[in-house]
Formats: sequence, C-alpha cells, structure tokens
Amino acid sequence: MPDQRVLLINANVMKPPVAPLALDYIGGELARTGMSVDLVDLSFADRPDEEIARVLSGVKPIAVGVTFRNTDDCFWPSCAWFVPGLREQVETIRANTAAPIVLGGCGFSVFPVQIMDHCGVDLAVVGDGEAPFAQLAKRLRDAEGHRDVPGLAYRDDAGQVVVNPPRYGPTLDLPTDRRIIDNVRYLQTGGMGNVETKRGCPNACIYCADPVVKGRVARCRDPRQVADEFESLIAQGVDVIHLCDAEFNVPPDHAMAVCDEMANRGLGDRLRWYCYATVQGFSGELALAMRRAGCVGVNFGVDSGCDRMLAVLRRGYRRDAVRQAVHHCRQAGITVMLDLLLGGPEEDPASAAETIDFVKGLDPDRAGAATGVRLYPGTAMARIVSEQGPLTENPHLHGQVEDNDDFLRPVFYIDRKLGEDGPGLIRDLIGDDDRFFKPAPPQDMVDYNYNDNPELEAAIAAGGRGAFWDILRSRGGAA
Repeated sequence: MPDQRVLLINANVMKPPVAPLALDYIGGELARTGMSVDLVDLSFADRPDEEIARVLSGVKPIAVGVTFRNTDDCFWPSCAWFVPGLREQVETIRANTAAPIVLGGCGFSVFPVQIMDHCGVDLAVVGDGEAPFAQLAKRLRDAEGHRDVPGLAYRDDAGQVVVNPPRYGPTLDLPTDRRIIDNVRYLQTGGMGNVETKRGCPNACIYCADPVVKGRVARCRDPRQVADEFESLIAQGVDVIHLCDAEFNVPPDHAMAVCDEMANRGLGDRLRWYCYATVQGFSGELALAMRRAGCVGVNFGVDSGCDRMLAVLRRGYRRDAVRQAVHHCRQAGITVMLDLLLGGPEEDPASAAETIDFVKGLDPDRAGAATGVRLYPGTAMARIVSEQGPLTENPHLHGQVEDNDDFLRPVFYIDRKLGEDGPGLIRDLIGDDDRFFKPAPPQDMVDYNYNDNPELEAAIAAGGRGAFWDILRSRGGAA
C-alpha cells in the first residue's frame, strides 16, 4: 500500500535558480486535502540522479509530480534546450519507483503532447496545476477513475495522448502559506522571491505563449490573499520579490487594489518588489500607488519604438504610451527597464534604428535589445511562419529547422531585411551606450541571457538582490 504522500520534483536546473512557485502553490493545495508532501529540488542538487534515488528510497508516493518551467532559455544565439535533461530525470524517477509520473508546469504546457511522447510519460496536467493535480492524486490514492479530471493529459487505450481542456473559474484562489520550497535559499542564491497576483492575459501579441498556457482572460486573486502571501514570505525573511504576472497592470483596477491593500498594511516599508507591466494604460496614479506599496522596478516589454512594428506585433499601444509610462515611473521614483524584441516580421534597418534612437532619447535605467523571436505553437507568429512554407527553406529562421515543425526545439525568427547579421546591426546601432544589454555575437556568449550567467551569479553571491536586470545594472555588467 503506497504511503499517503505525494513527491514533488523541481526539474529546473537553470542558474541562477528561480523559485518553483508552482510547487509551493500545489503543495499548499495538497495540504488542504490532507495529503503529505515531499520535495526534491534539483536546483540545489549536485547530482540530480542521486538525489532523486535517495529520496525515493525512503518513500512510496501516490504520485510523483514534476514541474518543468522552461523548455529552453528562449534566447538566440544560445538555444539551450532542456527537454533531453527532463527525459533523463524521468528515466531516473522510473528506475526508482513504480508510482505514476505526472508532468506539468509552464514550459511543459506549451508542448504537452510532444514532451509526453519525448519522455515516455502517461500522465500530465496542462495549465493550472493546483486543483487538477490534487484531484488526480486523490483519485490515484483511492483507485478511482481519473480520465475526466480537467486539464489532465493521459494516454488512451490506443496509446495516444488525450488532453482534457482546463477548466478555469472567473477568479484565482491560491494558498498563501509558502512553506513547501526553501524560499530563503532562493533569495540568497537567486536574488528574489516570487508571487502571482493573477493568471491569464487578454493581449494579442503575435509571439507570446502565455495566453496559450494560462488562458486569454485575466483571472485575478483577492488583493487580501495577495497581501497575505507577501506577509508569509516576509515572515520567512524574504523581502525582495518579483511578481510573475505576465502584465501586473492588466487589468489596472486590480493592480490598484493590490497596491492599496499592501500600502494599507504597511508592506511598502517592509519589502521591495519588481514586476512586468504594459505601457498601455499605465497611469501616473498607478505608478505612485505601486511605489507606496513597495515597487522599486518595472520591466516594460515594449518590443519596439517604431509604430509600424508595434502594429505588426499586434501591440495595443504606440510609442507615445512608452514615453508616458517612463515619465510616470520617473515621477514616482521607480526604476525602469525597457525590453525590446527586434527582428520580427518586416523589421528592417530603418525600424531598428528608429527604435534604438527612440529608446536612447527616453533614457531608461536599462534597456534590453533581444534579437530573434522564439516560435511557439498556438501563436499567430507560428501560423505566419507555417504559411511561409517549409522551415528548412525559410531564410528568416535560425536554430533547429529540420524535423521540428512543432517548434519543440528552439527556433527563432529574424527578418532577413536586417541583413546577414541582424544582431550585429543592432550592436552597431547601440554603439557604446552602456544603458543597453546588447545582443552578443555567437562566439561571445556574454550577454543578458540569464541562464548560466556567471556575472549574475557572482553578483547575487556578493549580496545582489532584485530583478536580474537590476542586479546587472547595479553592477554595471553585461552591457
């Protein structure tokens, strides 16, 4: 008879480590149902295979849940691909237990069928994992049928993967007692903790997989619940946090309500936090409320400073909104990062130059100039590329183009109108402006890719805390 326990495994071994927020939430949900939880965190394992074997030698779990956050580092030219490593971890788990292996996580949910087939796994959860995984674990424990669990991916009698549609409510309810993972250790080695205030994104950006994975409607948490979670982390000693929302200010009234609740509790004096946000509808009133609530830095994924390219990328704003958002942050005393995504369809030297000149004129605290759009299934960008013909004959593509029509292995789009060396053109346009994180040439992997970044790891070890871009900015690195 299996123990009445579930084993959760963090499969992410990227450095610096990022706290597996999902496991804290899932572990909390399992605890609500009366189940016990064990954890294997491979972020801190020198020998992952030995750590998995060691823990499984002492427990007989109902199920082994494995969260897979990133399929790759989403960065050209490195194209680091993590799915083979996940397969090795699955093989190690299978060699040490007969318990069902259940995959999940954001990275997995972009490619559920492909990753299940690649790893030879029979069960998984797509999208939100808290309630479906707890329900699945209970069904497995009680030897009940489970194929009707929302969001479940399983193999039918013919061995084919079937994916049940996720079932989302209008709001998001998550546990607030963050005690499953070692949040303090993640602060010390990864520079920050993390929190979600909502899931889902209604924006129509042509390249983004977030709506595919989390839904196209923003599902918001009660602001009191969000503040409770911040207080739980502060009580553990975690006082630097990055929000994991796709865009904190979507919708803006919820963002304001969260800030007001935090300010009313005095949390703005007890911690500092960062977020991603959109410039669309970013008001001066919200900027001031965010600062009162403890926000010290905002990363605006503005993509471009050229109105023509913003239209191509289906962004719902134009460059004047970017200028206004930077101004509001300056007035509120919030540090600003502008993230660019260059090389999309119809990008040319003129639009790239317009963007770089525009950003220079705005004088942000930092700007990132990523070049190359990662392709994901289910996005408009994937449809555009598929309509252009075979990947192997598409001159705009870089990375793995053979036998990769589903884009599981990293492949990036850089419009050939930028020339033979698009990243080189961007570097030349930036010149010696040290406010920019520049795209690196392939032979020189020193850039602002956060995966396996020795300079960033050294800065955190020396006491750097905050968003990775702000840690590097403060250190003056990776420009």
